[in-house]
Amino acid sequence: MAIRHIVKEGDSILRKKCREVTEISDRIKVTLEDMVETMRAEPGVGLAAPQVGVMRRFFVAEPDPESGQVYYMINPEIYESEGSQVGEEGCLSVPGLVGTVERPQKIKMKAQDIDGKWRDYEFEGFAARVMCHEYDHLEGVLYTDKATDLHDPVLDIDEEEETTDKKVQG
Repeated sequence: MAIRHIVKEGDSILRKKCREVTEISDRIKVTLEDMVETMRAEPGVGLAAPQVGVMRRFFVAEPDPESGQVYYMINPEIYESEGSQVGEEGCLSVPGLVGTVERPQKIKMKAQDIDGKWRDYEFEGFAARVMCHEYDHLEGVLYTDKATDLHDPVLDIDEEEETTDKKVQG
């Protein structure tokens, strides 16, 4: 396994729709395993193929890193969603920014796993958010397209500290 270079915003590859995986080859499996290693090294909770320069419809996700449950989602399709949730998101391809994004509260989707078997999944809350975010990458959509209140969380902390320092000194 190897850590892959993550494609950053501004690269046109992130704006292209990915093609279906027709065969889950050894090369695809190695790429998936590399993506898990890369995602964990960053650290992140999801990583889509175009983020490592591969224009195919697959992503990996680990919405709860403490559980160790990794989802290998090949040719995913979200076929049902319900409810709504609003929360903050970031992206490994858009470093230094976070924004508020509305997503479904619950989704149902199907995808092939790493062995090529079709599976049905149901996700709620944060896990649904992660799956929708990664799915968007396969469609050439970044969270920044949907986000409001984009900001740099580090600058927010710096500004907060400056305000606190000024109050203490004043």
